[in-house]
Amino acid sequence: MAASRSVTVFYDEVMLGHDPQVDLPFLPSRVEKRVRNILGGLNFKWNYPEHPGRLSAIMDLLKQEPIPGVQFQSGPRATYEQLGRVHTTTYLDHIFSLEGQRAWLDSDTTAVSPESIPAATSAAGNAIAAVESVVKGETQSAFALVRPPGHHAEPVRARGFCLFNNVAVAAAHAQAKLGCQRILIVDWDVHHGNGTQDIFWADPDVLFFDTHCAAPFYPGSGNLNEVGAGLGEGYTVNVPLPESAGDIAMEKAFRDILIPAADRFEPDLVLVSAGTDPHHNDMAFNLSYDGFAVLTSIVQSIADKHCDGRLVLVLEGGYNLTSLARGVHTMLTVMAGGDVPELMECGLREVREAAEFHRDAFEEE
Repeated sequence: MAASRSVTVFYDEVMLGHDPQVDLPFLPSRVEKRVRNILGGLNFKWNYPEHPGRLSAIMDLLKQEPIPGVQFQSGPRATYEQLGRVHTTTYLDHIFSLEGQRAWLDSDTTAVSPESIPAATSAAGNAIAAVESVVKGETQSAFALVRPPGHHAEPVRARGFCLFNNVAVAAAHAQAKLGCQRILIVDWDVHHGNGTQDIFWADPDVLFFDTHCAAPFYPGSGNLNEVGAGLGEGYTVNVPLPESAGDIAMEKAFRDILIPAADRFEPDLVLVSAGTDPHHNDMAFNLSYDGFAVLTSIVQSIADKHCDGRLVLVLEGGYNLTSLARGVHTMLTVMAGGDVPELMECGLREVREAAEFHRDAFEEE
């Protein structure tokens, strides 16, 4: 175990209240088709894929296997003003008008239940609180354990289970209130963070780096030539990858593209849209837990080099409860100073171990 570092997990049980409970077979056909496409044919115990059990599974594992240096805290809900830095007033007024109701917001699976609005404002608020704690030096790094997720939410539209863009709200707050001039947002969720890209498309003070499964995988955006516009041209970096990418390809993308970009940008704060759906038990990319450990160590090293270690991870997707919980546990372990494994081609380590085990028998013959 490396030197211990303080990590604060921001979490509030109010986020469990977001529970659309939609029975997929009875959805309108166009909606059901898009749901199935997004989920890649996975089977779920719950009847709405982005469900309260996601956070419960993570918290259960963190209680069963506590990580030294990790503490827990809750933040206040995001205010209308804080949300309004990245979302339009028309959109916010519509969303807040739905409190206490059940409704579909978009034909790509996004819905609300009676307690969804308090949950969503809590999610954005805890992402803000995580950033504040890190910038103010109250903790070395933080993880906003939040739902509903956020990176698909656009300024005027809810998409992909996302109501408010949590990481964007937190970044905008850091710009407006915490003196952070340059913010790096890394998105390793297997789906492209279209909403985050849209919000900071023309902002040269936010460098957005996104690895994701290439189109036509949902949401179909994030091509190489999407690099920003106006003053923000060149500050959006998309790395679309094939579904079978794996640990080595992801590590190489981070080392060969992200690190040089971060060195040029010199961020004051590093934020990560941390989805676990790239795990081999989930959507695509075939990542292992070691892969998540290495990616976490890379973004931590960037934060250590450029901004006194100020790093905040914000939960995005992840729908297999086992890999979701273990993936988050792995990230937190590295953030708290845990050892980082060396990545090898899939199966190579096991082959070497087997060869070593059998070597004496071969030599005896």
